[in-house]
Amino acid sequence: MPELQRLQAGHAPAVLAFELANRAYFAASIPDRGDEFFDQFTDRYNALLAEQEAGVCAFYVLVAEDGSVVGRFNLYDLEDGTARLGYRVAERVAGRGVATAAVRELCRTATATHGLRELRAATSHENAASRRVLLKAGFVPVEPATPADLGGKSGTWYRHELTGAPPQPHHR
Repeated sequence: MPELQRLQAGHAPAVLAFELANRAYFAASIPDRGDEFFDQFTDRYNALLAEQEAGVCAFYVLVAEDGSVVGRFNLYDLEDGTARLGYRVAERVAGRGVATAAVRELCRTATATHGLRELRAATSHENAASRRVLLKAGFVPVEPATPADLGGKSGTWYRHELTGAPPQPHHR
């Protein structure tokens, strides 16, 4: 079973491999990161670690038994008990409940580790898989998401109130 781990400097090679291996798969449903992302990967990765250290964001990777990264799950703009959630999973694990399980675990972590009470996430109308993940993980649709929110596509913002959700045991 893959394990959700806080992003660390040592994850960089596996994260880059994950992004490269799944670039075309991701581009089919979300805007492509562009060549610049890969050309400047080390600088951008170090900037993420600095943001995490500053407490502005919290980044997680889903690590398979073989050490490869099969997903990224990120909490952005941690402020006043809220954050935005973003995630992506590798094509080779898509459709197996991996993203839903990791989002559920991250919701528990968001409360227990980061003291968050609410998460928000946006997904495009075309991204049915992401909508299913959010709904299964307890998010509810709250308002339209504009093309500015979603890299040129329209969609929906979802919200999950975390208060009152008791921590659940983590099984490995």
